[in-house]
Amino acid sequence: MNILHLDSGLFTGQSVSRELSGRIVKQLQQQYPEASLTYRDLVAQPISHLDAEILLAGAAEAADRSERQQTELAMTETLLDELFAADLLVIGAPLYNFSIPTQLKAWVDRVAQAGRTFQYTEQGPEGLLKGKRAIIASARGGVYSEGPAAAMEHQESYIKTLLGFIGITDVSIIRAEGLNMGDQLRAEALTSAGKEIESLAS
Repeated sequence: MNILHLDSGLFTGQSVSRELSGRIVKQLQQQYPEASLTYRDLVAQPISHLDAEILLAGAAEAADRSERQQTELAMTETLLDELFAADLLVIGAPLYNFSIPTQLKAWVDRVAQAGRTFQYTEQGPEGLLKGKRAIIASARGGVYSEGPAAAMEHQESYIKTLLGFIGITDVSIIRAEGLNMGDQLRAEALTSAGKEIESLAS
């Protein structure tokens, strides 16, 4: 069992998504004591956002690549190697402005590659990373799982869509929402998420 743990919450000491993802990994390590863990903090060690120079690096001849292209291409290959090696992904992903943090999007743009993690076929796109599992540690200040705000949610739905696109369809979500809607709702959300994490053992 190889676990890839990604965190993208901005506030290292106060992030609920980081707290939940850490607890999930701890639970998994207790369940699979021989598991190896790769941890990537996308905020502490941010990945450069995709631009034209980075995008064209792979197509350029090695001798023609700029120093930056060489560096960024090596980073892309490292990120892909970590993803290929993982049996299980744990992604700490808060909702910011109705979507995912830009640091997590930078990771997505490096690993979603035609011919590497998905391919185009006559039947449409096909994900190439079948057989992997993902657990999303989701944190939200409001309630977006139901009610009028549900239409504004592009965080969990986006991650699930992206993972499915590259072939990872076994996706679980452990969610704490309503965190900024009063102490009682926050406590209830954290308690509920904690119980879901404990249930992973079963």
